[in-house]
Amino acid sequence: MWETVFAPCAPGPVSSAAELDRAEAELGFPLPESYRTFCLSLGAGLANGYFRVAIPSIDPETDLVGRSELMAHSIASVLAERVDHRFEVEGDDPSVIERAGFFGQTEAGAFLFWDVVPGRDEYEIWVLDADLESIRFGGADLVDLMRRSRGAAVRGILGMGAAPLPTAFVGDGTEGAAGLH
Repeated sequence: MWETVFAPCAPGPVSSAAELDRAEAELGFPLPESYRTFCLSLGAGLANGYFRVAIPSIDPETDLVGRSELMAHSIASVLAERVDHRFEVEGDDPSVIERAGFFGQTEAGAFLFWDVVPGRDEYEIWVLDADLESIRFGGADLVDLMRRSRGAAVRGILGMGAAPLPTAFVGDGTEGAAGLH
């Protein structure tokens, strides 16, 4: 499926089903299907030249559980120093940040998170700007985020100055693969 989303596509180190199950147990919620297939098919790498999605892995640099905890802790530490901080949230549900399950970052330092709502097969994806001021809708699932970020919708995801992203997945360790830049 992911080969239809990315062209060119050079998978990186992938997760195993056991690693996905471990991550679910440690995080305390089921991982969405679009994310599971991403981890099993593509793995660690750079999506659309801009998104780094953490995957369940023994490598601490890419491991979903460790990266998620680090992102949540870092954000909480900064926000603890801000008195009466309020996010500018696209839409009408500012509580989306309270259900955040962090799973990735952009090259500019923004944070990707799922709106973890129990009972759903997929979680909406949201983007918290690196300045921790605004939260924007990214997509209905991981496939939707990747597709939307390649067109005009990218401005709603990454800000008005953003340009559509390239269509590619470059897996970690494959940067020199033929046809990939």
